[in-house]
Amino acid sequence: MITSTLLAAAASVPATPEWSPTVGIIISASSVVALLLTLNIQKPQVGPKLPGLPVSLPAFVGAMALGHVIGIGIVLGLTNIGRL
Repeated sequence: MITSTLLAAAASVPATPEWSPTVGIIISASSVVALLLTLNIQKPQVGPKLPGLPVSLPAFVGAMALGHVIGIGIVLGLTNIGRL
């Protein structure tokens, strides 16, 4: 059963955007920026290596996770101000 407090909070939740190519481009760009930031870590080659990239698998997964979090923040922020 849904309580009245939860129903009251649901009314104030802003609209979430649907996926579009613009959303994909924003999240991809933020993931690439996060991956470029991993080149500055002190020990980028600790763990299994990725062929063709100068970072290890844990650094790559961490960079992609951070890039997605940043990208989601950008998309929600742009949606909230009405630009997306």
